[in-house]
Order: sequence, then C-alpha cells, then structure tokens
Amino acid sequence: MKYKDYYQILGVARDASKEDIKKAYRRLARKYHPDVSKEAGAEEKFKDVNEANEVLGDTDKRAAYDQLGTAYRPGQDFRPPPGWAGGSAGADFAGADFSDLFSQLFGGRKQAGGRRHGFRGGEAMPGQDVEAGLTLTLEEAFHGVEKHLSLSAQDGNRDVKLRVPAGALPGKRLRVPGKGQHSPFGGPSGDLFLVIQIAPHARYRLEGQDITLDTPITPWEAALGTAITVPTLSGNVRLKVPAGARGGQKLRLSGRGMPGSGGAGNFYVQLQVVLPATLSDAERALYEQLAQVSSFDPRPDFPRE
Repeated sequence: MKYKDYYQILGVARDASKEDIKKAYRRLARKYHPDVSKEAGAEEKFKDVNEANEVLGDTDKRAAYDQLGTAYRPGQDFRPPPGWAGGSAGADFAGADFSDLFSQLFGGRKQAGGRRHGFRGGEAMPGQDVEAGLTLTLEEAFHGVEKHLSLSAQDGNRDVKLRVPAGALPGKRLRVPGKGQHSPFGGPSGDLFLVIQIAPHARYRLEGQDITLDTPITPWEAALGTAITVPTLSGNVRLKVPAGARGGQKLRLSGRGMPGSGGAGNFYVQLQVVLPATLSDAERALYEQLAQVSSFDPRPDFPRE
C-alpha cells in the first residue's frame, strides 16, 4: 500500500489542534466537492480530504497514525511494523489502500451483506460526541444555575439536566457524559459538549472576568464629590466619588466581578457626567453666576476671539 501524509493533505502542522483540523477539512471539502469544484482531480482530492479528516479527527486513529512519525514520504510503499496499532507482522496488506488499514483497525469488521460492526480493541465503538451552544443571562453565569434542556438531534431528542458552575465565562465547554449521538454498533453513546454563551445585558458589560457599569452623576456631584449606592451582581455597595471626578473615569470595586478558580474579577463603575435636560429659573441663575465667577478654562490651547 502507499503511505499518505494526512497532515499534508489538510495543510496543517502535525501538532495542529482538533479545531484547526476541523477548519481545514471544512474549507477543503467545500473547495473540492464534486458538485461545485471544476478543478481537475477534484473528486480524488475530495476523497483524500475526507479520509484525512476521518483519521486525524479521531483521537485514537490519530494517535495510531502518529506512531508512524515522519519516516515515510507520500506515495512511498508502506508496511505496518509488527504490532502497530493492533496490526500483525504476518498480515498481508499487499495491494491495499492506505485507508483500508484504518478501516480494518478501527472501522470494525463486515458481516455478510456488507454490514459493518464497529469494534475497537474488542469493544463496540461509542457514538459521536455532539457540541451545542448554551446561552445564559449574566446573572445565571455569575451565580451558577441548574438547567433543564430539551435538545433536538438526528437520532432523537435529548433531555439534559446539568449544573452550570458560578463564574462560567463565554467559550467555557461543559461536558455531559452519554448525551451525544447513540452508537449504531451497540456501544455507549457519545458525550454532549455545551459551549457557554452569555446574552448582552441591559445594564452591565462583561469584559473577561471584569464587569463594568455605566453610572450617571450630576455636574455638582462630579465637582464636589459624593457617595452613591452601586448595584453589583453580589449586592449593593456604597462607593465614594472623589471631588473633581471626570466623565469616563473608572472607579474599581476589587473582587466584585465574575468569580473564578483563580480569584474573582473586578467591578468597574464608569462615571458619566449628565446635565439636566431642562433648567429651572433658579438653576439657570446659579449656572450664570458660576460662569461669571469661575476662572476655569477647559480649552486653554484654543484660539481666542
């Protein structure tokens, strides 16, 4: 049989992540799909891309394939070493395709009629893992929550109950054993992986483990200083605003952000100086008096008339 460099076929490094392999496969499968590609040899390339993904996309198959190292070149005659991935020194692979080797080692054995039973190491192969998104509110992610879900799948619905721990951040993957695809060979079901997403919040902004709250204050509170009560996700906090505070200035409440195993993030109060929409006669008179007595110039470098 002829050796094939599956990493070269997908155009990825030998230490590529599973996600990199998946992205490369999807890109190349679209490029060489016989229904859309006009390139010469597209059908054969499409077959090679699928074959490479079938091996490198499976942890066990990839580990066995990686045992070959880089000793072979694409197209070079290949014979499995004794005992390789369950192979036999006396096995006759003459004239076989390289992919046939993996079919025999991992894909199971065929019964009469061509039906394939999936066995790996004498055990029925498990079903495929499934990945899905799980959207939480910021409050649910902050405090933790128990979720009861009903998910649709190709082989039936999944009723899932799980506990999301406090401090779950976007992109965190939660594993639910046995809730993936059912095995067609009678093996255990695959696992379900839920990827956390957090819905936008009307009041707070999440940035990493930090939480920011835009907080309006009046011009006189900014000038003179004040104390305000700030609503955080862990309760109300009394906060001192210093005299001379500026619009856009951030005041930090340490450890009031998202909890985590390495410590909680921070909570930031971002000040916004807000003017009254309308002024009473008394308020206008005070502003006019301030304009007359104040020597403050916010535009010292601007031209003078």
